[in-house]
Amino acid sequence: TVAAKQRWRAGTPVPITVRLPSGGGFSGGPFHSQNPESSFAHIPGLKCVCPATPEDAKGLIASAIQDPNPVLFFEYEHLYRRIKADVPDERIEVPIGKARIHQEGDDLSVVTWGAMVYTAEEAAQELAEEDVSVEIVDLRSVMPWDKAAVLESVRKTSKVLVLHEDTRTGGFGAEIAATIAEEAFEDLDAPVKRIAAPDTPVPFSPALEKAFIPQVADVAAGLRELAEY
Repeated sequence: TVAAKQRWRAGTPVPITVRLPSGGGFSGGPFHSQNPESSFAHIPGLKCVCPATPEDAKGLIASAIQDPNPVLFFEYEHLYRRIKADVPDERIEVPIGKARIHQEGDDLSVVTWGAMVYTAEEAAQELAEEDVSVEIVDLRSVMPWDKAAVLESVRKTSKVLVLHEDTRTGGFGAEIAATIAEEAFEDLDAPVKRIAAPDTPVPFSPALEKAFIPQVADVAAGLRELAEY
């Protein structure tokens, strides 16, 4: 917290970038598989980025290094071996605090980040077979977060599911849901829905960990519930 407040106290830049492995999916247990981004996002002065794609990882790490503030760079461990893609050879920078639309849609919105982007994508593919079009907003950063992009998607579809791998109570999804309720309530055709992990430590057991982390079936069921509301 000293680094987070130094620029505010003395005007001194603190250009620190810290890489933080995060998330489950490999039976790492309660210490190596937790998702602490909401705890750090609560500290004024820290920036928290959560890339889901190789290109965003390259672009956000460059932006983090250039930033005069301390930046926490969350690396979702389940994506290390799961997601591969070509990235530009040249240096690129992805702006911190700017979301991207991972998938366009018209009927429902999913707001998420990190490894859950791909869980949402698979669930959206199931809904597409039922003629339900799902838009996926990948925040890429949770502090600062792109409120404008989220509200634009919500006003487009009028139904939204907030999805994250972190535990439910106090998770950053609660801040997103509250903002939508405050600033886009009259645009909603259904209550904001959240899907997150239960309020327990992450289990070691593969079977229990699978029950703990939101799965494609959980997200698809939540989307169907919204679609039918």
